[in-house]
Amino acid sequence: MLPAAAFRRHDESPDADFYQFPRLVTHIDDAAIAAVTQLYREFFPRSGGVILDLMSSWVSHLPPEAEYARVVGLGMNAQELRANPHLDDFVVQDLNANPLLPFADAAFDGAGICVSIQYLTNPVAVLREAGRVLKPGARLVITFSNRCFPTKAVAVWQALGGDEDHGRLVAHYLDAAGDWDQIQMFDRSPDPSRGDPLLAVVGSRCD
Repeated sequence: MLPAAAFRRHDESPDADFYQFPRLVTHIDDAAIAAVTQLYREFFPRSGGVILDLMSSWVSHLPPEAEYARVVGLGMNAQELRANPHLDDFVVQDLNANPLLPFADAAFDGAGICVSIQYLTNPVAVLREAGRVLKPGARLVITFSNRCFPTKAVAVWQALGGDEDHGRLVAHYLDAAGDWDQIQMFDRSPDPSRGDPLLAVVGSRCD
């Protein structure tokens, strides 16, 4: 596994302080958001499933036509989470302070982490927990672009050269976490010459 220095950040002040004020903005453009939504269409159950939105905010980019049984968000800012129309319930938790998820084993039929994986200082622990709370065969969809809050993104993320390197890093996290197979990387960038790139790494919870 990577050394501890790989997960240092320029700003090591408490994340709760950084996220105490809501940011009711989107962090990727509309075309990249549509690509996230399409990935969720492909890899989450179309109806009836229970979905976990990890590192959630005021939007979840879930397909508007989907009829999920329940959507649960976990994020850093209560005001943002309250404003999210997709969420039936939410938890405020700093995963860098506590990577243990407050959910039962095999509670969810799918989970997403959207443009936030670069901020985790212990990503393997978080992804191991994500595997615990997903049902066998359920998919975890991790999406990312080339944007970030540079003072809070971990050193290894910023040191890597580009999107494919970031994808290989995320795949490495999943492999190190265990409990994941069928790990695939996708480039769903609508037109990176004109807008935001959109990459994804998708893993399936082992049976």
